[in-house]
Amino acid sequence: MDRRLSIAPMMDWTDRHCRAFHRALTSRALLYTEMVTAPAVIHGDRQRLLGFDPVEHPVALQLGGSDPDQLAEAARIGEAFGYDEINLNVGCPSDRVQSGRFGACLMREPSLVADCMAAIKAAVAVPGTVKCRIGVDDQDPLVSLFETVDACAAVGVEVFIVHARKAWLQGLSPKENRDVPPLDYGLVRRLKRERPHLSISINGGIASLDEAEAHLDASDGVRLDGVMLGRAAYHEPAILGQADRRLFGTGTPDVDAFTAIDRYRPYMAARLAEGVHLPAMTRHMLGLMHGRPGARTFRRILTVEAAGPGAGLEVVDRAVEAVREAEARMGPRTEAA
Repeated sequence: MDRRLSIAPMMDWTDRHCRAFHRALTSRALLYTEMVTAPAVIHGDRQRLLGFDPVEHPVALQLGGSDPDQLAEAARIGEAFGYDEINLNVGCPSDRVQSGRFGACLMREPSLVADCMAAIKAAVAVPGTVKCRIGVDDQDPLVSLFETVDACAAVGVEVFIVHARKAWLQGLSPKENRDVPPLDYGLVRRLKRERPHLSISINGGIASLDEAEAHLDASDGVRLDGVMLGRAAYHEPAILGQADRRLFGTGTPDVDAFTAIDRYRPYMAARLAEGVHLPAMTRHMLGLMHGRPGARTFRRILTVEAAGPGAGLEVVDRAVEAVREAEARMGPRTEAA
């Protein structure tokens, strides 16, 4: 699997509608689900939690948990649903996650993470991968990151996505944990340099494709295997329309915002026919026209009019037309967000 670009698992954001929309912009990026706990997969409404459209491939299921048997069962269920990868969350810093003994607090228990990954790998044929931080609280990242990676590599894990920040489990909110702890990209590059046989992708604070390309540059002798974009991909999704050409080297034309909406339309129409409300799908599009004339009107229509009873694709058409009219009137100038 080509991992040069992936879109981070983000709670309340990267649901199946978001992933289908992102796929309209890039055919090559690896997409991730929101984190789903292993007990939820085993005991919950599986179709609601795990259902996805074939258009999303390649797509990975991210699991949360710390019980190897539960994770193995959840992984088997995920594989049966058709996911291309099973990923273990060893990075989420929320209080709820800590109380369940999973997420970033597992950085303190590398042997347990390895046990979990061994169980997942034994249960499924698709890749079992790890997304982790570089450490938590007062840990020395040089120790905690390498211990976690080496323990998992010893049981056959080959793919790691590293958020290049510590998580502070005491004193910082989950939101603050995405920004406040300093980034240490150099440590992730060192990990790849010293463990060249492993696939290492980097995550955290990467705000553009320019920055993604810089991380993939091997001029220092280190060639990272991939970049994972998070909030930048969500808030300014139009950047993904250049990803196939710039990061994967395809000869296909870039996908502009209007083309992406055209591609997303059949998916939206199918879900509307199933009873899904329009805002569940259009909320992921709000940043698509960022920086373009008419962007504010586009957002307003998709926020306000999409919420009306019986709203359908005509609302999307009005939002698109507002941008086209503004561009015809104003030219290619940008509108303040």
